[in-house]
Amino acid sequence: MAAPRPVGALEGLVEGLIAPGRAVALGLDLPLGLPRAYAAGRAEAGFLDFLHGLAARPGFFEVSAGLETVSAERPFYPARGIKGMTRAAHAAALGFSGPEGLSRWCDRATAERPAGAPVFWTLGANQSGKAAIGAWRDWLVPALGAGAPVRLWPFEGTLHDLLAPGWAVLAEVYPAEALRQCGLRLEGSKRAQGPRRTLAPALLALLAARGVVPEPRLEATIADGFGADAAGEDRFDSVIGLLGLIGVLDGVRPDFIPDDPWVWRWEGWVLGQTALPRLVTP
Repeated sequence: MAAPRPVGALEGLVEGLIAPGRAVALGLDLPLGLPRAYAAGRAEAGFLDFLHGLAARPGFFEVSAGLETVSAERPFYPARGIKGMTRAAHAAALGFSGPEGLSRWCDRATAERPAGAPVFWTLGANQSGKAAIGAWRDWLVPALGAGAPVRLWPFEGTLHDLLAPGWAVLAEVYPAEALRQCGLRLEGSKRAQGPRRTLAPALLALLAARGVVPEPRLEATIADGFGADAAGEDRFDSVIGLLGLIGVLDGVRPDFIPDDPWVWRWEGWVLGQTALPRLVTP
């Protein structure tokens, strides 16, 4: 395993990862899917068809400053902090019956971890909307339009069934979920170098147990707590997410996909997650 580094230019990213005759599994710490409350009003067959159609709908990615411009064609909100704004109001502007409609099934709290952020919310530390906008608009939609050799888990099948020479399989990973899957526990915030440094012996031991050999630079990065700069959290997340991906590839974790058509058509799932949400809605 190499040390984390920025991906560089997005154009040709997938093609640059695929070695001749090899398959690629790529874990992405960003939403791949849409909440069922939103998808219920769509005419497309599923999330993959929806992504293909976004090339002709650039306004979809414009973040609304106020609720008056929030709609199914412009669902991301808010552009900045506004006094009194709530997720309940955001959900109402989208025509949902309550704020739970903003979340996919896999975003909701389980007995093993707290809830993740809703797809369309773009403000604060607990948000994933900006990652969705950046990845979908600037990379995934153009790549699909150009015929890049990508397949999306779980929308097109199970992870191992999708892996094939010359193809990259994209799967959503959630570092907070992967951390638990790996049996690791941070004593403190992952945003701070100290707790990440304290975790280093356990993390290096896990690499050894999984048969993963870190390059010297990665070993030093782990021992240092992934650095003192703000990007240290991102480097930490990338390593934890990759370990979660490796766990599923090696059979340590099951390639679990709930038997729910909303999940495998529209919402997607988090790789390696087996715990279902505490609150189940139709």
